[in-house]
Amino acid sequence: MLKEVIANKEKYQPGLSTDCVIFGFHDNQLKVLLIKTKYSDDWALPGGFVCIEESIDDGAVNVLQRRTGLKGIFLRQFATFGKVNRNPREFSENTLRFYDIPKEQAEWYLGRFVTIGYYALVDFLQAVPQPEGNSEIVEWIDCHSIPNLILDHKEIFDQALETLRMELNQVPVGYNLLPEKFTIPELQKLYETILGRQLDRRNFLRKITSIGILTKLDEKKSNVAHKAPNLYSFDKDRYEEVLKNGLHQGW
Repeated sequence: MLKEVIANKEKYQPGLSTDCVIFGFHDNQLKVLLIKTKYSDDWALPGGFVCIEESIDDGAVNVLQRRTGLKGIFLRQFATFGKVNRNPREFSENTLRFYDIPKEQAEWYLGRFVTIGYYALVDFLQAVPQPEGNSEIVEWIDCHSIPNLILDHKEIFDQALETLRMELNQVPVGYNLLPEKFTIPELQKLYETILGRQLDRRNFLRKITSIGILTKLDEKKSNVAHKAPNLYSFDKDRYEEVLKNGLHQGW
């Protein structure tokens, strides 16, 4: 991939890249998609260079689709990372040596890069990690067990997680992450897993129902040991309306 990019570097915007923090949720687990290459002992976030003929947002969408195989996923830009030494020349030179690319052909790659951070939240069972070539591994890693990351990718990850938690106060989550029919405790556990803390059951019920995005079904969850809880579904139209206009509350 890198050889192809450098061979066609005139197609790309110099000094600009995107890095995507792709969070995955399923069964009360929050994970992040990471890449392990053979030219480094550390892991990395999926990212890419931005073509001159595409917007930055489109560049990030392409990274998300290329790495997960998913389309139409919520993706939000959250920060720009542009420290002077965020991509040390020595690191880039080691990468070039691994791919056997002469430095004189890759001055564009050796320069300073500013990267735009995006985050996404998907059901990790629905996303199949996609490696590029045979020189890398792509895996879902638990957010509580993040390995060493290259460059400033740990800073990018930390800020993405902080942003995701803050934005739970502004937009609803769950539509693509829960079964079509679910219980309030299951929805609350999703929020608790992302926030990393427990929520008061009564307060959560009051707040989530006041938003108006849930439809209470005339069904109860089956195969449970105790009193069967009610099942709910999302009101898609109302959900999209709230997603567009935002929330004004905290958890």
